[in-house]
Amino acid sequence: MKTYPHFLKLFSLLMLIISISACGYKPSSKYARSVVGEKINTHVTISAVDPQNTVLIKDAVDSAIVEVFHASLTDRAHADSHLSFSLNPPSYSAIQYNTDGYIIAYRATIILKIIRESKNIKKDYTAKGTYDFSVVPNAVITDQERFDAIKFSAIKAISSFVAQISAEGSRL
Repeated sequence: MKTYPHFLKLFSLLMLIISISACGYKPSSKYARSVVGEKINTHVTISAVDPQNTVLIKDAVDSAIVEVFHASLTDRAHADSHLSFSLNPPSYSAIQYNTDGYIIAYRATIILKIIRESKNIKKDYTAKGTYDFSVVPNAVITDQERFDAIKFSAIKAISSFVAQISAEGSRL
């Protein structure tokens, strides 16, 4: 069997160059961080109508900042960006009925208004999140179902906001 030593050397060199240069992929958190910075301050406006939900939103926002942006939370004086969140009242719509006409599934919808302030730039965002959940026919939505629906739809709304920020960062 005949071997081609030059071909093997050339192939090895080519594979080394390809592995070193990689594909240029950057995760979306890098793009988002280029917009919001390394240190972020958050503020969630407390709703007088539904203060329990505001706490859920604040927890979801803070965990998203750490997990998705890979940034740290800090006070406003030391922050690269300040994010103000306000929650529109959640809405619930029936999405499925059983054969007797009773509602057996709802969709919760959350709309977050977000204001980002950084480096003399102030920009408004709107993020929407939904969550579908089932209920027992002819039953009232329990507080636990309502809290879970708000929590999960808020997490989706925050993910939508992160996608908006990432898209903005990719254009820089």
